[in-house]
Amino acid sequence: MTTKSLQAFNIRLPVLSSIEAYIAHVNQIPLLTQEEELGFAQKLQTENDLAAAKGLILAHLRYVVRIAKGYMGYGLPLNDLIQEGNIGLMKAVRRFNPAVGVRLVSFAVHWIKAEIHEYILRNWRIVKIATTKAQRKLFFNLRSMKTRLGWFTNDEINEVARDLGVKPETVREMEMRLSMTDASFDGHDDSDEDNLPFIPAGFLEDHRYNPAKQTENTNWSEESNATLYEALEQLDSRSQEILNARWLNDDDKITLQDLAAKYGISAERVRQLEKSAMQKLRTAMEAFEA
Repeated sequence: MTTKSLQAFNIRLPVLSSIEAYIAHVNQIPLLTQEEELGFAQKLQTENDLAAAKGLILAHLRYVVRIAKGYMGYGLPLNDLIQEGNIGLMKAVRRFNPAVGVRLVSFAVHWIKAEIHEYILRNWRIVKIATTKAQRKLFFNLRSMKTRLGWFTNDEINEVARDLGVKPETVREMEMRLSMTDASFDGHDDSDEDNLPFIPAGFLEDHRYNPAKQTENTNWSEESNATLYEALEQLDSRSQEILNARWLNDDDKITLQDLAAKYGISAERVRQLEKSAMQKLRTAMEAFEA
């Protein structure tokens, strides 16, 4: 929730059950006078006083809520917008220089909006719709500059481009991107089966129940097994017994030492026989797959 981003400054807000309760709580936090704000900012700058940073942040949480509410039209959760705005507020507090002579709220607006903008651009659409600086600027201004429903006329496009300092082609491209919506790949749980062919997943061919493919896989498996057993029969009886004991036994595998004692040879010799037999099987299977 919105309290997560405040943990870096050791700020603990009470556990609240809803975003409405959070907003009501931060609105009750007293504002700072100019003298109090200046004192906190100087302590943070000169002494790295985290208690001073906490005081600055808590007193300005209400402004984050106010700014975040202005971006609710993008269909993203308000609590997430506030969360990102709180991150921007913390960055502003860290960079605030009281010697400049401006209030923190005026300085922090840029940082709060910047974090919210980044969040919206990352999450509003699956595919990024604003990648260049001009597109980002246009994305957050185009909606407010629309004076009617429908597409812009050429005169309106030229007017918007002139006001925002971008090319008319950029306005046209962004208007087209904004008009598009994301489509669910496989529809929704309550989708009508009659609409299945019209969702993206409906254009994919299902190979799971292809009779020809199933028959081909079955035949390949049967022929592969037959080739394996034929290759096993070409081995001498001792090599067959070693492979059966080491690899084909469903029970516990027999150790090299046990087989060495059984055949009266060294464990190293058993390993060599096993390796040679495996190589012959591998050669036979590679010839079959080729």
